[in-house]
Amino acid sequence: MGGELQSIGVAEARNALAWWLEAGVDVAIQEEPRDWLNPAPTTPAAESAPVANVVEPSHETLAALQQWLASSAQLPLATATAKRILPHGPENAAVMLLSDAPSLEDLGAGQPIGGAAWELAKKMLAAINVSADDAYSASLSCFNSPGVRMTKEDRAACAEIARKHVALAKPKRLLVLGDGPAQALLGKPLAQARGHVHKIEGVRAVATFHPRQLIQNSANKSYAWKDLLLLMEDES
Repeated sequence: MGGELQSIGVAEARNALAWWLEAGVDVAIQEEPRDWLNPAPTTPAAESAPVANVVEPSHETLAALQQWLASSAQLPLATATAKRILPHGPENAAVMLLSDAPSLEDLGAGQPIGGAAWELAKKMLAAINVSADDAYSASLSCFNSPGVRMTKEDRAACAEIARKHVALAKPKRLLVLGDGPAQALLGKPLAQARGHVHKIEGVRAVATFHPRQLIQNSANKSYAWKDLLLLMEDES
């Protein structure tokens, strides 16, 4: 009773498939009826959620803090154009150097203290029998942000981060370089902070001139030498 099955060629099969696709046939069987002559409704694409800023870690390890400094958009002075200069050196270093925000020279060198200032810093360390490889260098702010002024609130936030940094880096001694870090961590300008031993997170700390300042005014090198001797005095 039924008609005979007819075989079709490849070209005819392609034409049939093309017609079915144009008519909206995209599945062989469907549970609900569908108007095949009207185009299938389109589902609006879900909006992608914005990428969240990196959340401040618990700061249980130095590595976790360093990763946060390298990636967080919530840091003080973080902007789309600011360049990050990350700390470097070993944990439990003989001396930790804490300088102000990186300059263009530091940015070019890719480290917290760069160029001629770093060469002088290495000589200062050698004078107190500390190898540059046994020093940990960091900045009060890891950003080089030309034209951006650090507000009082920024400085307070950077100081809190720096204290956590010192606590996790666990240096034996801390050298605070320049007026900015002295103001932030010691609450005094460099002129008043110099010549005294301070404690930051339990670490013996002395404030002195940034090597870049000593290059600009070599007359202060004798004062810096006294600061280095004070830093290395026996605490017993």
